[in-house]
Amino acid sequence: MKITAVIMAGGKGERFWPKSRISRPKQFLSLTSDGETMIQKTVKRLLPIVEAEDIYISTNEMYRHLAEEQLPNIPKENILCEPAPRNTAPCIAFSAAVIGRKYDDAVMMVLPSDHLIGIEDIYINTLKKAVSVAESGNNLVTVGITPTYPETGYGYINFGKECGDAYEVERFVEKPDLETAEKYLASGKYLWNSGMFIWKISSIMSNIQKFMPEVYSGAVKIGEAFGTADFNEVLEREFTAMPSESVDFGIMEKADSIYTIPGSFGWDDVGSWLAVERINDTDENNNCIDGNVSIADIKNVTICGGKRLIAAVGVEDLIIVDTDDAVLVCSKNSTQDVKKIIADLKDRGENNLL
Repeated sequence: MKITAVIMAGGKGERFWPKSRISRPKQFLSLTSDGETMIQKTVKRLLPIVEAEDIYISTNEMYRHLAEEQLPNIPKENILCEPAPRNTAPCIAFSAAVIGRKYDDAVMMVLPSDHLIGIEDIYINTLKKAVSVAESGNNLVTVGITPTYPETGYGYINFGKECGDAYEVERFVEKPDLETAEKYLASGKYLWNSGMFIWKISSIMSNIQKFMPEVYSGAVKIGEAFGTADFNEVLEREFTAMPSESVDFGIMEKADSIYTIPGSFGWDDVGSWLAVERINDTDENNNCIDGNVSIADIKNVTICGGKRLIAAVGVEDLIIVDTDDAVLVCSKNSTQDVKKIIADLKDRGENNLL
């Protein structure tokens, strides 16, 4: 069966401000020393299992030019631009309907555009196992990450009976408090929810029809119009009428035949500036330094600069990010609160800095 992939690339990456902006969000930035952007890495690592012509990019019209510029090997018609933000369930339905016009049925992998993978051969082997499970029935498969510490910032997957390479999913649980996360880790029965999904087009569409009929109806009309002169009009009308809902809540928490495959391949969701020190080299004092920087007696500091000199003396546990028009200085304990700056800038009407 044909294998396809949909890469979700519509996020704003606000927690990576001021590098990440509305005009060029995180997935279109390079955060590693090799110069490749996040989305370029995502596409490149898939090529051993998916042909470029079967990779689709789900984003919005504002980022079409970035996707075309950074991914010249992806057919332009495979860049699917949503007319409005509607979360992952409508995104997936739209993509599945379009792919369904090309193939009667196919395996569809749904993957975030802004994750990093440390061990790519294990990652590919894990996806191959997931594809096999998806092909074997009306199964919805997710890749769960084997937890290495009691993380409170991720959702978890509680798994049960082993079925070949996969496990039956008992339930999905929301982000836990620390005590609960420690219990999950100790039990050995929980995985981090990575947001990676694998299923046949027919499997996900039948579940969308059952649990989200209004989304299904709109997606079918969009798929029928794809490639015609009426497509943009139909897309605007039908997609914007869909409810904003995640596929986790709308489908995965309700459907039967849900399976998970544990993955241990150096996964990082690059969710905040804390990730920079995890994915790049650090010095003997755990400092991660990039740009024109002079330091003295600093520890556990991440500095991302450019041509302008940044000097840091006697500080610890900080994130310092310099761009042409903004500087961020943030405690490492507060990286999740960078969004508060975004909210303040919106209140002040300084949209040029967003």
